[in-house]
Amino acid sequence: MTTGVRRRMGVEERRQQLIGVALDLFSRRSPDEVSIDEIASAAGISRPLVYHYFPGKLSLYEAALKRASDDLAERFVEPREGPLGARLLRVMRRYFDFVDEHGPGFSALMRGGPSVGSTTTNALVDGVRQAAYLQILSHLRVERPSARLELVVRSWISLAEATALIWLDGRRIPRAELEVQLVHDFAALAAVSAASDAEMAAVLRAALSQEPSESPFADLVTRLLALAG
Repeated sequence: MTTGVRRRMGVEERRQQLIGVALDLFSRRSPDEVSIDEIASAAGISRPLVYHYFPGKLSLYEAALKRASDDLAERFVEPREGPLGARLLRVMRRYFDFVDEHGPGFSALMRGGPSVGSTTTNALVDGVRQAAYLQILSHLRVERPSARLELVVRSWISLAEATALIWLDGRRIPRAELEVQLVHDFAALAAVSAASDAEMAAVLRAALSQEPSESPFADLVTRLLALAG
Protein backbone atom coordinates (compact mmCIF):
# COMPACT_ATOMS: atom_id res chain seq x y z
CA MET A 1 0.00 0.00 0.00
CA THR A 2 1.42 3.38 -0.98
CA THR A 3 0.68 6.72 0.56
CA GLY A 4 -0.03 9.68 -1.72
CA VAL A 5 2.52 12.45 -1.44
CA ARG A 6 1.48 16.00 -2.23
CA ARG A 7 3.80 17.41 -4.89
CA ARG A 8 5.62 20.57 -3.88
CA MET A 9 4.88 23.45 -6.25
CA GLY A 10 7.50 25.79 -7.59
CA VAL A 11 7.22 29.52 -6.89
CA GLU A 12 5.70 30.49 -10.24
CA GLU A 13 3.42 27.46 -10.33
CA ARG A 14 2.08 28.34 -6.87
CA ARG A 15 1.58 31.97 -7.89
CA GLN A 16 -0.40 30.91 -10.92
CA GLN A 17 -2.48 28.53 -8.79
CA LEU A 18 -3.33 31.33 -6.36
CA ILE A 19 -4.23 33.66 -9.22
CA GLY A 20 -6.56 31.02 -10.66
CA VAL A 21 -8.20 30.37 -7.29
CA ALA A 22 -8.60 34.09 -6.64
CA LEU A 23 -10.02 34.71 -10.11
CA ASP A 24 -12.58 31.96 -9.59
CA LEU A 25 -13.68 33.46 -6.25
CA PHE A 26 -13.66 37.03 -7.59
CA SER A 27 -15.73 35.86 -10.57
CA ARG A 28 -18.50 34.53 -8.35
CA ARG A 29 -18.58 37.28 -5.73
CA SER A 30 -17.50 40.88 -5.42
CA PRO A 31 -13.79 41.08 -4.54
CA ASP A 32 -14.71 43.07 -1.43
CA GLU A 33 -16.52 39.98 -0.14
CA VAL A 34 -13.61 37.58 -0.67
CA SER A 35 -11.06 37.23 2.13
CA ILE A 36 -7.46 36.05 2.08
CA ASP A 37 -8.55 33.22 4.39
CA GLU A 38 -11.01 31.99 1.75
CA ILE A 39 -8.36 32.14 -0.95
CA ALA A 40 -5.91 30.23 1.24
CA SER A 41 -8.52 27.58 2.07
CA ALA A 42 -9.52 27.13 -1.57
CA ALA A 43 -5.84 26.78 -2.54
CA GLY A 44 -5.18 24.31 0.27
CA ILE A 45 -2.47 26.40 1.91
CA SER A 46 -2.11 28.59 4.99
CA ARG A 47 -2.89 32.31 5.15
CA PRO A 48 0.79 33.23 5.83
CA LEU A 49 1.81 31.31 2.70
CA VAL A 50 -0.53 33.43 0.58
CA TYR A 51 1.27 36.51 1.88
CA HIS A 52 4.58 34.86 0.98
CA TYR A 53 3.59 35.07 -2.67
CA PHE A 54 1.48 38.24 -2.62
CA PRO A 55 1.86 41.17 -0.19
CA GLY A 56 -1.92 41.58 0.15
CA LYS A 57 -5.32 41.07 -1.41
CA LEU A 58 -4.90 44.11 -3.65
CA SER A 59 -1.83 42.68 -5.39
CA LEU A 60 -3.53 39.29 -5.79
CA TYR A 61 -6.66 41.00 -7.09
CA GLU A 62 -4.62 42.92 -9.65
CA ALA A 63 -2.85 39.72 -10.76
CA ALA A 64 -6.23 38.02 -11.19
CA LEU A 65 -7.50 41.04 -13.13
CA LYS A 66 -4.48 40.86 -15.40
CA ARG A 67 -5.33 37.28 -16.32
CA ALA A 68 -9.01 38.16 -16.76
CA SER A 69 -8.24 41.25 -18.84
CA ASP A 70 -5.97 39.24 -21.15
CA ASP A 71 -8.79 36.71 -21.56
CA LEU A 72 -11.37 39.44 -22.22
CA ALA A 73 -9.15 41.15 -24.79
CA GLU A 74 -8.77 37.82 -26.60
CA ARG A 75 -12.56 37.63 -27.01
CA PHE A 76 -12.32 40.41 -29.60
CA VAL A 77 -9.86 38.51 -31.78
CA GLU A 78 -11.62 37.18 -34.86
CA PRO A 79 -10.31 36.14 -38.31
CA ARG A 80 -10.93 38.83 -40.91
CA GLU A 81 -12.99 36.52 -43.08
CA GLY A 82 -16.63 36.75 -44.06
CA PRO A 83 -19.18 39.53 -43.52
CA LEU A 84 -18.48 42.12 -40.81
CA GLY A 85 -21.89 41.68 -39.18
CA ALA A 86 -21.35 37.95 -38.61
CA ARG A 87 -17.85 38.59 -37.24
CA LEU A 88 -19.11 41.18 -34.77
CA LEU A 89 -21.86 38.83 -33.66
CA ARG A 90 -19.32 36.09 -32.91
CA VAL A 91 -17.26 38.63 -30.95
CA MET A 92 -20.29 39.67 -28.91
CA ARG A 93 -21.15 36.05 -28.14
CA ARG A 94 -17.64 35.44 -26.79
CA TYR A 95 -17.78 38.75 -24.91
CA PHE A 96 -21.02 37.76 -23.19
CA ASP A 97 -19.59 34.29 -22.50
CA PHE A 98 -16.95 36.07 -20.43
CA VAL A 99 -19.49 38.34 -18.74
CA ASP A 100 -21.68 35.32 -17.94
CA GLU A 101 -18.75 33.35 -16.49
CA HIS A 102 -17.23 36.23 -14.50
CA GLY A 103 -20.29 38.34 -13.62
CA PRO A 104 -19.35 39.81 -10.22
CA GLY A 105 -15.70 40.12 -11.22
CA PHE A 106 -16.61 41.86 -14.48
CA SER A 107 -18.90 44.22 -12.61
CA ALA A 108 -16.23 44.98 -10.02
CA LEU A 109 -13.65 45.55 -12.75
CA MET A 110 -15.82 48.06 -14.62
CA ARG A 111 -17.41 49.73 -11.60
CA GLY A 112 -14.41 49.57 -9.27
CA GLY A 113 -13.49 46.98 -6.67
CA PRO A 114 -11.00 47.00 -3.79
CA SER A 115 -8.45 48.65 -6.04
CA VAL A 116 -10.49 51.70 -6.97
CA GLY A 117 -8.12 54.35 -8.24
CA SER A 118 -5.31 51.85 -8.69
CA THR A 119 -3.10 52.84 -11.61
CA THR A 120 -2.56 49.17 -12.41
CA THR A 121 -6.26 48.38 -12.51
CA ASN A 122 -7.10 51.42 -14.59
CA ALA A 123 -4.34 50.49 -17.02
CA LEU A 124 -5.73 46.94 -17.36
CA VAL A 125 -9.21 48.23 -18.16
CA ASP A 126 -7.81 50.74 -20.65
CA GLY A 127 -5.72 47.96 -22.19
CA VAL A 128 -8.80 45.84 -22.85
CA ARG A 129 -10.59 48.79 -24.42
CA GLN A 130 -7.58 49.61 -26.60
CA ALA A 131 -7.21 45.98 -27.71
CA ALA A 132 -10.91 45.89 -28.63
CA TYR A 133 -10.58 49.19 -30.49
CA LEU A 134 -7.63 47.96 -32.55
CA GLN A 135 -9.40 44.70 -33.36
CA ILE A 136 -12.48 46.52 -34.67
CA LEU A 137 -10.30 48.78 -36.81
CA SER A 138 -8.65 45.63 -38.17
CA HIS A 139 -12.07 44.22 -39.09
CA LEU A 140 -12.83 47.48 -40.90
CA ARG A 141 -9.42 47.31 -42.61
CA VAL A 142 -8.56 50.81 -41.44
CA GLU A 143 -5.07 51.68 -40.21
CA ARG A 144 -5.45 55.42 -39.68
CA PRO A 145 -8.99 56.11 -38.49
CA SER A 146 -10.61 59.49 -38.81
CA ALA A 147 -11.77 61.27 -35.66
CA ARG A 148 -15.37 60.29 -36.43
CA LEU A 149 -14.52 56.62 -36.90
CA GLU A 150 -12.57 56.58 -33.64
CA LEU A 151 -15.58 58.13 -31.90
CA VAL A 152 -17.91 55.50 -33.35
CA VAL A 153 -15.74 52.54 -32.37
CA ARG A 154 -14.87 53.75 -28.88
CA SER A 155 -18.50 54.73 -28.21
CA TRP A 156 -19.62 51.26 -29.27
CA ILE A 157 -17.11 49.59 -26.95
CA SER A 158 -18.38 51.73 -24.07
CA LEU A 159 -21.95 50.80 -25.02
CA ALA A 160 -21.08 47.10 -24.95
CA GLU A 161 -19.66 47.50 -21.44
CA ALA A 162 -22.71 49.41 -20.19
CA THR A 163 -25.09 46.90 -21.80
CA ALA A 164 -23.30 43.98 -20.14
CA LEU A 165 -23.44 45.66 -16.72
CA ILE A 166 -27.16 46.39 -17.06
CA TRP A 167 -27.78 42.82 -18.22
CA LEU A 168 -26.00 41.44 -15.14
CA ASP A 169 -28.43 43.36 -12.93
CA GLY A 170 -31.30 40.91 -13.22
CA ARG A 171 -30.71 39.54 -16.74
CA ARG A 172 -34.15 40.78 -17.74
CA ILE A 173 -33.42 40.76 -21.47
CA PRO A 174 -32.40 37.51 -23.19
CA ARG A 175 -28.67 37.53 -23.74
CA ALA A 176 -28.92 36.45 -27.39
CA GLU A 177 -31.13 39.45 -28.14
CA LEU A 178 -28.59 41.83 -26.65
CA GLU A 179 -25.76 40.29 -28.66
CA VAL A 180 -27.67 40.99 -31.88
CA GLN A 181 -28.75 44.41 -30.63
CA LEU A 182 -25.13 45.44 -30.07
CA VAL A 183 -24.26 44.49 -33.64
CA HIS A 184 -27.21 46.59 -34.76
CA ASP A 185 -25.98 49.40 -32.51
CA PHE A 186 -22.61 49.38 -34.25
CA ALA A 187 -24.27 49.68 -37.66
CA ALA A 188 -26.57 52.45 -36.40
CA LEU A 189 -23.72 54.48 -34.88
CA ALA A 190 -21.71 54.12 -38.08
CA ALA A 191 -24.70 55.08 -40.25
CA VAL A 192 -25.44 58.24 -38.26
CA SER A 193 -21.82 59.31 -38.55
CA ALA A 194 -21.64 58.38 -42.24
CA ALA A 195 -24.65 60.60 -42.98
CA SER A 196 -22.50 63.67 -42.33
CA ASP A 197 -18.97 62.46 -43.13
CA ALA A 198 -17.72 61.24 -46.51
CA GLU A 199 -14.85 59.21 -45.05
CA MET A 200 -17.17 57.38 -42.68
CA ALA A 201 -19.59 56.81 -45.56
CA ALA A 202 -16.82 55.12 -47.55
CA VAL A 203 -15.90 52.83 -44.65
CA LEU A 204 -19.54 51.86 -44.09
CA ARG A 205 -20.20 51.37 -47.79
CA ALA A 206 -17.22 49.01 -48.06
CA ALA A 207 -18.42 46.99 -45.07
CA LEU A 208 -22.02 46.76 -46.29
CA SER A 209 -20.95 45.67 -49.76
CA GLN A 210 -19.88 42.33 -48.30
CA GLU A 211 -23.05 41.70 -46.30
CA PRO A 212 -25.41 38.91 -47.42
CA SER A 213 -29.19 39.33 -47.27
CA GLU A 214 -29.47 37.33 -44.02
CA SER A 215 -26.77 39.27 -42.11
CA PRO A 216 -27.39 41.17 -38.84
CA PHE A 217 -26.88 44.46 -40.72
CA ALA A 218 -29.43 43.53 -43.37
CA ASP A 219 -31.82 42.45 -40.61
CA LEU A 220 -31.54 45.93 -39.07
CA VAL A 221 -32.35 47.60 -42.39
CA THR A 222 -35.41 45.36 -42.79
CA ARG A 223 -36.65 46.20 -39.31
CA LEU A 224 -36.16 49.94 -39.84
CA LEU A 225 -37.99 49.88 -43.17
CA ALA A 226 -40.88 48.04 -41.48
CA LEU A 227 -41.06 50.81 -38.87
CA ALA A 228 -41.06 53.47 -41.57
CA GLY A 229 -43.87 51.75 -43.41
